[in-house]
Amino acid sequence: MSWLVLIASGVLEAVWATALSRSEGFSRPVPSVVFGVALLASMGGLAYAMRDLPIGTAYAVWVGVGAVLTVVYAMVTGAEAASPVKILLLAGIIGCVAGLKFLH
Repeated sequence: MSWLVLIASGVLEAVWATALSRSEGFSRPVPSVVFGVALLASMGGLAYAMRDLPIGTAYAVWVGVGAVLTVVYAMVTGAEAASPVKILLLAGIIGCVAGLKFLH
C-alpha cells in the first residue's frame, strides 16, 4: 500500500508543480488553490509512505515520478520541446525508480 500511495503522491507533485507555474506568483486563484491542495495531499502521502519505506528510497521515487510527469506534461502541452534524447533520459529516471522498487 505504501508504494501505491507514494506513486500517487509523486503524481500529485507534478500537479502542484504545474499549478504553481500557472498561478503566476499566486495571482490567479484557481491554480493557486490547486497548488495548495495538491501540495498538502502530496506531502501527506509522502509522509505516509515513509512510515514503511526508507527515507532515501521514498524521496527519490517521489521526486522521480513528479519530475518525469511534470516534464512529460510540459512536452505534451507544448510548453517544453520534446527530443529523443530528453525522452531517453526521462526513461532512464523511470528505470531507476523501478529499480529502487525491485531492490526494496
